[in-house]
Amino acid sequence: AATRQDMTYWLQELQQKRWEYCNNLDAAKRDSRTSPTPSDFSKGLVAKDNPGSILSQNASAERARNILAVETSPTDLVGEQAASQPAPVQPSAINFSLKQWSTEIKNSMSSLRKGNNENRKSVFYTTEEWELLDPTPKDLEDSIALEEKRKHLAEGSKGRRLTSSAFPFDFGRIPHKTRRPLKDMIGSSKNRNSSDSSPTEWYSGNGNKLVSELQLKYQSQQEELEKLKKDLLSQKELVRLLQQTVRSSQYDKYFASRLCEGVPKDKLELLHQKDDQILGLNNQLEKLNLEKDSLQQEVKNLKCKVGELNEQLGMLMETIQAKDEVIMKLSRQLSECEDSTSSQSGAVNSSVATCTNKELQELDKLKDNLQGYKTQNKFLNKEILELSALRRNAEAREREWQAKYTSLEAKLCQIESKYLILLQEMKTPVCSEEQSPAREVITQLLEDALKAETSEQPEQAFFKPHLVSEYDIYGFQTVPEDDDEEKLVAKSRALDLRSLSLSENREISTGVKWENYLASTMNREMMRCVELKNLIRSGIPHEHRSKMWKWCVNLHVKKFKDSTVPGYFQTLLQNALEKQNPASKQIELDLLRTLPNNKHYSSPTSEGIQKLRNVLLAFSWRNPDIGYCQGLNRLVAIALLYLEQEDAFWCLVTIVEVFMPRDYYTKTLLGSQVDQRVFKDLMSEKLPRLHAHFEQYKVDYTLITFNWFLVVFVDSVVSDILFKIWDSFLYEGPKVIFRFALALFKYKEEEILKLQDSMSIFKYLRYFTRTILDARKLTGIAFGDLNPFPLRQIRNRRTYHLEKVRLELTELEAIREDFLRERETCVEKRDLISDDEEDS
Repeated sequence: AATRQDMTYWLQELQQKRWEYCNNLDAAKRDSRTSPTPSDFSKGLVAKDNPGSILSQNASAERARNILAVETSPTDLVGEQAASQPAPVQPSAINFSLKQWSTEIKNSMSSLRKGNNENRKSVFYTTEEWELLDPTPKDLEDSIALEEKRKHLAEGSKGRRLTSSAFPFDFGRIPHKTRRPLKDMIGSSKNRNSSDSSPTEWYSGNGNKLVSELQLKYQSQQEELEKLKKDLLSQKELVRLLQQTVRSSQYDKYFASRLCEGVPKDKLELLHQKDDQILGLNNQLEKLNLEKDSLQQEVKNLKCKVGELNEQLGMLMETIQAKDEVIMKLSRQLSECEDSTSSQSGAVNSSVATCTNKELQELDKLKDNLQGYKTQNKFLNKEILELSALRRNAEAREREWQAKYTSLEAKLCQIESKYLILLQEMKTPVCSEEQSPAREVITQLLEDALKAETSEQPEQAFFKPHLVSEYDIYGFQTVPEDDDEEKLVAKSRALDLRSLSLSENREISTGVKWENYLASTMNREMMRCVELKNLIRSGIPHEHRSKMWKWCVNLHVKKFKDSTVPGYFQTLLQNALEKQNPASKQIELDLLRTLPNNKHYSSPTSEGIQKLRNVLLAFSWRNPDIGYCQGLNRLVAIALLYLEQEDAFWCLVTIVEVFMPRDYYTKTLLGSQVDQRVFKDLMSEKLPRLHAHFEQYKVDYTLITFNWFLVVFVDSVVSDILFKIWDSFLYEGPKVIFRFALALFKYKEEEILKLQDSMSIFKYLRYFTRTILDARKLTGIAFGDLNPFPLRQIRNRRTYHLEKVRLELTELEAIREDFLRERETCVEKRDLISDDEEDS
């Protein structure tokens, strides 16, 4: 900036830009912190329970900023406008003068003269004779070099910039032949004195930037034209001298070869001397002509300069005359004022003295106030700095206390869980009517533990355990209502889960990584990548699960959805409701048995029941070969917790038609049987000790794992682990089921190996998955300890076992047909009926 006012204006504009940037950054952070999904994004049953908070802007900071704003305006170009102006360019290094060119020509001629000193004679061709001569290749090369030199000269002249005049007035551009008004004279003089008197700055001060730019371009083009004219004249002179040199050399060659055979040697030398004299005189004449031209140009420039000085002198005379008139006018006014006020001088002097004393007193008072305000400002600034430091220290202490409180709360939950387990173990069956004091205490403690969630607490309670909410964030019951023993186990499990969640929250959460990733993909479409896969494997946060599940489903069924018409789901649902559907009866029977421990499906009036009915009916109409299979209702119920009806329908299509092999959910469950055999092979490879243990005690664990695969672990693991499995399952596919099934066995491998009979092993396998609570450890086993885990191996083994199962089914069908034929022929076997006939 040229002046202090321009600097203040520039800083104020910079502050405005910074303020806008910070506001936009805060808005982006607020959007990513609340939810990167649009406000009208459709969510499922659970996701609607999580309203996002919207942070408002700091209105007090905006108001204070407006109050403290300083109104300034620029007097010259600042900021982007000043930066966009062309920078001054140094004159080109290729800037030959006529004297240099003449010296070069002279040197070249002397070199030629030395080379052909023996047989050379001066001769000058006319223009017509020159046109008849053919140029040699050397001449062509010289002409090309001259043409390139001329182009460089033209480019160098174009890059030069006009510099401002050293004189404070520019009269060559703005002639003033006539006398102007005094006001205009004084205003223009001030404008000229306050600037560097360049045309661009003078016009920008008067607000006429367009005219100044045009004049600047015109002047630069005029200067460029003059330089080009000079270059053209000098190059013409160079061409003429080169033509003469070429003519003389060609003539010498011709003369030496044809005419000089019979000439005496002394005459030839005399001829050469004359030729040298002629050439020297010609060179001297050319040099004098060049000096003459330069002197004429210098005289012309001096005349122009004299004219400009005359104009400037006239302008200065006009300015002096106008100032003289102003001085005379002011002098007259001053004399008139002195005459008119001479009579009143006494009264005025006294009043002036009084006013002066008052003003001096007021000035002293203002100075005192100013000093007080400065002192107060320093004190307040110091106070603000100290308060800021105290606030930061208080926030740090609060974070430390919060971490300590979370750690203590997690430890308390663990202690209460162990306390409940201890009560469960200390409870003994009543063998006699005697009531010992220890049994009475244990009974009282058990009653207190079971009544801990009610609002009315007994006054004589020995211990009040930590409160556990009735439902978790997914809507599942945390503690059952019927069995007291199961209540204690469930409550202990809920406390352990809370302890784990509190411990994880104290560490660096993956929520920050999710916020950063979703903020980076806010303005672009999400793509499959390693970073996204690792984030999903660590678990999708509750507030982002609706968006991510919908994106995963659309990723897998895009080819199906593109081939359907708009409103496809509504059309299927309408057809299923209007026409007879053979699967509707079984669907109605299974609706309330789907997830009875979830509040969204616990009663016929629950919101999820109708949505579950619609999705199952629409799918049965889309896929009549399957219709409805027990297990599909649980898959849809889990999907509806985070997705709307249509998205849950496409989620079911993804699982049945994209992920799982064919005949997985048909009447024969062929694909499910094949996966159990594949899982047995993987158990023998990944967990050989456990597989041998099961084989030793003849435990068929596929009776347990069959349901894991069919409904993707629904009702088999705790809800936190279930939804983390579903996150990876919807993104990666069915290989995740094999990973987590093996991980569950590996998690409890040592406990299972300690069991030494088939009954205890099978009993433990029925409930051991509900005791696994650490989702992070389980995920680490599934995606780390079990690697490598190639999908090609699973596909090859599916193909191998599919053929074996089909052969076995063919043999069973043959046995069945033989049995039917024997029953028809044999009277004794006619009363026997098969299972299929009994079901029908």
